[in-house]
Amino acid sequence: MSALLQISDPHFGTETPAAVAALLALSREIQPDRVILTGDITQRARAAQFCAAKAFCEQLPCPVIAIPGNHDIPLFNLLARVFWPYAGYRRAFGDELEPTWESPLWRVIGVNSTSPRRHKDGALSAKKIEATCHRLRSASSDAFQIVALHHPLHAVTEHDQVNRAYGYREALHAFADAGADIILGGHIHLPYVRPMYPLISTLSRQVWIVQAGTSVSNRVRDGKPNSVHVLRRMPGAVGVCDIEQWDYAADSRAFIRATVTRIERNHASSRCANQTL
Repeated sequence: MSALLQISDPHFGTETPAAVAALLALSREIQPDRVILTGDITQRARAAQFCAAKAFCEQLPCPVIAIPGNHDIPLFNLLARVFWPYAGYRRAFGDELEPTWESPLWRVIGVNSTSPRRHKDGALSAKKIEATCHRLRSASSDAFQIVALHHPLHAVTEHDQVNRAYGYREALHAFADAGADIILGGHIHLPYVRPMYPLISTLSRQVWIVQAGTSVSNRVRDGKPNSVHVLRRMPGAVGVCDIEQWDYAADSRAFIRATVTRIERNHASSRCANQTL
């Protein structure tokens, strides 16, 4: 069994210590190949918050694939926002803002959807979309192709339509054409898993949107608990991936598996089997 753990929007500076401890315990139980951290790592891009986030990541049982979010760019320090927007992020997580990692079963392509010129909105330029597609097209045929970014490319509520990254329509079609299977996102603190075909019937193949909730922050939305996703591939299950949502239960101080969505890759006719546990 091979697993990936998606953590998003921890907003260090607003973290709940009990949820942090429970998430570390879950990571040690799962022993994922990689942790994918899809942005808003800090609340206000302050040095102490990046230090807390880095210390947390150093306790995880595997390397972290980190992508910045809009909260990881200084908001009030305008000089830093203009000239050194990612300085704090780079000190904590390195210079690479769009990391790529590949194994025989997974290919994870990080995409930086943030823009220092915008307050919170994300954007994907034509150049960035094409560069991402170039990376997608170079993958092996057996690997599940995952694009990981902070801002969503799809929204299930009217309220969240404005939170989609600029260029989301072009990105969805281009990523599907280039072979993406899963698009991981964060930003809106609302977890869900959705197939884009037949919702968007013009897609050339099926691609799944996996949106994460906030993992450990007290900035939960609509009373929903902290949550994370676990992506699993089982030996011999060619073209199949299970996506599990794990919710934090405050009474037991542990993350509990809440749903499992099984997806099949490569076909516009892929089926969804969603089971509440």
